[in-house]
Amino acid sequence: MENFQLIATPLLLTLKISAIATLFVAVLGILIAYMLAKREFPGKWAADVMITLPMVLPPTVTGYILVILLGKNGMLGSIFTRITGNGILFTWQAAAIAAFVVSLPLMVKTTTSAIGAVDRSVEEAARILGRNEFETALFITLPLAKKGIIAGCVLSFARAVGEFGATLMVAGNIQGKTSTMPLSIYGAYQTGNNELANMLVLVLVVISLITIAATSKLGER
Repeated sequence: MENFQLIATPLLLTLKISAIATLFVAVLGILIAYMLAKREFPGKWAADVMITLPMVLPPTVTGYILVILLGKNGMLGSIFTRITGNGILFTWQAAAIAAFVVSLPLMVKTTTSAIGAVDRSVEEAARILGRNEFETALFITLPLAKKGIIAGCVLSFARAVGEFGATLMVAGNIQGKTSTMPLSIYGAYQTGNNELANMLVLVLVVISLITIAATSKLGER
């Protein structure tokens, strides 16, 4: 019973954080991907680089940057503190932000490729028939790119589930509050509780296999 609780609590927290992060990643990622795929604007290359950066930076570096931004004197942390009266560091919300930041590049890259592959002649036909750009994007472009969009969401969710370094920096490893599955594995290993670590690893492996299977199925259709 005790081991079940030690698995269930971080699992539910991880799923909550990952689901929230993926929701925001999907909305913002689709918007950014559409802009990168369909628009030309000054600084486009720089915007693409900044979005991709969390993919190549060490997680601790990403986490340190987030600590600066989310601290009480940071640009984002000060706003949160004024609104709520509390800091955001070492909360599950900080963990969700970390998961969002590291997952966004996967969503943007996958979705940009999918949107860019849509036949422009189909979009032009829709415009000729009276659809404006928003309607064309909503009813033509995005449905035709839906496989890539769904794949991006699945990969982003998987990345959020497995996030460790940045989460540890901004949220810590507080049991029952910010201890996600990867952090719980780290904590169990440090304390020599190999039985718990093995069970947590098994659960994460199963989730990863399900993610891989879902992505493969999408690719086959």
